[in-house]
Amino acid sequence: MVKLILLGGGKIGSAIAAMLGDTGDYQLTVADRDAEGLKRLPVKNVKTMVLDVADPAAVRAAIKGHDMVVSAMPYHLTPLIAAAAKDCRAHYFDLTEDVESTRVVKGLAKGADTAFVPQCGLAPGFISIAAYDMTKKFDSLRDVNMRVGALPVYPTNALKYNLTWSTDGLINEYCNPCEAIVDGQLREMPALEEMEHFLLDGIDYEAFNTSGGLGTLCETLEGKVENLNYKTVRYPGHRDLVKMLVRDLRLGQRRDILKDVLETAIPITYQDVVLVFVTVSGQQHGQLTQESFARKIYAKEIGGRLMSAIQITTAAGICAMVDLLADGKLPKKGFVRQEEADLKSFLGNRFGRYYTSEER
Repeated sequence: MVKLILLGGGKIGSAIAAMLGDTGDYQLTVADRDAEGLKRLPVKNVKTMVLDVADPAAVRAAIKGHDMVVSAMPYHLTPLIAAAAKDCRAHYFDLTEDVESTRVVKGLAKGADTAFVPQCGLAPGFISIAAYDMTKKFDSLRDVNMRVGALPVYPTNALKYNLTWSTDGLINEYCNPCEAIVDGQLREMPALEEMEHFLLDGIDYEAFNTSGGLGTLCETLEGKVENLNYKTVRYPGHRDLVKMLVRDLRLGQRRDILKDVLETAIPITYQDVVLVFVTVSGQQHGQLTQESFARKIYAKEIGGRLMSAIQITTAAGICAMVDLLADGKLPKKGFVRQEEADLKSFLGNRFGRYYTSEER
């Protein structure tokens, strides 16, 4: 049985624990500094450990003896946890959307005896697997457009948004530079710009640049595609209000205040929908052709527990990658990109199948 330690028992961590714990295939330990939160974990037969994840020595001691470590912790702890995983020769997985943290992980992966698989989950994560699989159908590529949104089914406030995952991660997306390929050149673009509108199922959406969603695809497709970009999907009007907060009121430079404002004013919701929308255009058999991939995943009960759509898609993404590595379907050494996972194998996985609902 694979010995796995999960660091973080919050909204996403608890979903990961429930999915992995229910299989019986992993000897699972969940570690977090929140002792009360650990007691509320919705899963049995799982060991828990109160741990200060900011303490490098304590983290190394906790990881030692485990085959795998999964981090569901904030991005700023990524370098510490990844370094500890390398020291303990454990396979490493995380959910970070932070570009700089991922570069640290990539450096640690050089010469490692184990696999380092960052940026699992939804975006980055599944979106890269789906988009890269679509590119294989083309003789040459023109445009790859990736769009993802985690949205309330019943928007009621001015932002038309509810908190569904890490507030720190959300702020990162809205404030940090965004990688893209424009006219064949790798560039950094400002967040919250290049707004567009599109209709899907008769619903009007807006999409705009946000950071981190591309994962490593820029590096993978550089020199092979004219234009590659990632944008976050929201209901119309959201971007303008966020831009006012981040730019006009300069809260992008005072992120602790922005976090407090968002968490005080905007409630969480379990009634959400995750939208995944990819379009790829290029040459197929001598013709300029476009193909699209669209899915909507809704909140539902899994194993008798209500999970939000963002919990399901994020947890399923990283759990599927854990399974694929355990099954020998991913490289077991060095840095592993999301797009190295085969889409068919991912969707055929017991966790990846949660992405098969509402296909178009």
